[in-house]
Amino acid sequence: MSEANPSPVSPAGPTENERTWGMLAHLAAFVGLVVPVIGNVAGPWFVWMTKRGESSFIGEQARESLNFNITVSLAAIVCAFAALVFIGFLLGSALIIAWLVLTLTAAIRASEGVHYHYPFSLRLVK
Repeated sequence: MSEANPSPVSPAGPTENERTWGMLAHLAAFVGLVVPVIGNVAGPWFVWMTKRGESSFIGEQARESLNFNITVSLAAIVCAFAALVFIGFLLGSALIIAWLVLTLTAAIRASEGVHYHYPFSLRLVK
């Protein structure tokens, strides 16, 4: 449970620009509200690809967001199949709420300069 044990921030901490981009890496997942299916992965992927070389903090937060949103996408596929037996609607609703809450929590923590790690995420992108 990474939220209970966030990584310590270095004494100097991330700069204001790094914290802003770290926050935007998480909020970029909301592109999925405009472009369903791939938008929630495309936003964090774009930030990761363009900004990971500028700062380890930005790269780490963008990678965390990307991994989490890939995990959510895979879970959404499972929910879609489970909807055939009606339990998927309940699971899908819970998934959407969890996605919103965790994404906003991660964005807030990154804006504070905390190295946030999602509690439920496959680490596919390293």
